[in-house]
Amino acid sequence: MPGQHPLPDHRPFPGHLDPRLLRAFLAVAEELHFTRAAARLYVAQQSLSRDIRRLERELGAELFVRTTRQVTPTLDAERLLPYARRVLEAHDALLDAFARPGGEERPLLVDVNTPGLVSSRILDRARELAPGSELMARYETGLTGAAADLLVGRLDVSFGRFAGLDPAVRARLEHRLVRYEPMAVVLPEDHHLAALDAVPLAALAGETVYAGAGNPRTLEWTDLARHLFEGRGIRLASPAPVAVGPEEFRRIMAKWRTPVLAVVEFPAMPGSVSRPLIDPVPLSPVSLVWRKGLVHPGIDALIRAAVELASDEKWLLSPRRGWIPATDALIFMKRG
Repeated sequence: MPGQHPLPDHRPFPGHLDPRLLRAFLAVAEELHFTRAAARLYVAQQSLSRDIRRLERELGAELFVRTTRQVTPTLDAERLLPYARRVLEAHDALLDAFARPGGEERPLLVDVNTPGLVSSRILDRARELAPGSELMARYETGLTGAAADLLVGRLDVSFGRFAGLDPAVRARLEHRLVRYEPMAVVLPEDHHLAALDAVPLAALAGETVYAGAGNPRTLEWTDLARHLFEGRGIRLASPAPVAVGPEEFRRIMAKWRTPVLAVVEFPAMPGSVSRPLIDPVPLSPVSLVWRKGLVHPGIDALIRAAVELASDEKWLLSPRRGWIPATDALIFMKRG
């Protein structure tokens, strides 16, 4: 267009550019301060820095010169700025054009798996952040099962171990890591390990531990257990019907006395005790997961809530002797 300079033709410009990256760029370009820009977008500063680096890689251009005292836009950033503004204005106009008549917003269906877990806390905070949106809780128990519902629109959002999903399913979903959740073992009250404050993984050698084997809705959890038990002499319990409800859990625990793999915030059950696992501390990577292309203010509120809680409670800091499967670590590295 007259009076404007195009970006250099020799740059390896991508075929697709995520509007989120342009929003990150625009915030930094206007604030000239990464901390203020991150607060404006309700994201962690580390995440904002990753987005700027990714945008620079995709454009093949350095956009900011950053020192301890100031952030200075480069010539390429100044050239990009008017284009970024126009693209984002058009993007917002497109979303407005397809909004529901009269501004009506449909409820967002959020699977929190089990009441009392980290997902419930994120949902509660998101409702405070977006009081005008209706975020409806669902209890689907297992990300594998929930993912099938996400893809066909029966659910909008779920939580769980993203790396445990089939790659073809992962390709159709978005995710954001929200917590490394320490894992635990649930034991009969009179089990010989119940007297310990925390159970070393080595102490479970020779034990048979239930981790949802045979439940098609929780394949990602059983897969996590296989990775954890491998080489440690811990046997994975055979498939069994799922115990639904506290009383059924109590009855099954009393009858079979099989330890159960869980997370530290698993609700208390009658007739059993929960003990954290240590040496190393196994972590269940919990992600917020939603369908690609889904836009809803409730998702923005859930992300803001997750970022806020993760920052306040250090959810994304791994213990010194923390453990996650290599498959999960690889996925998070690629995303960064």
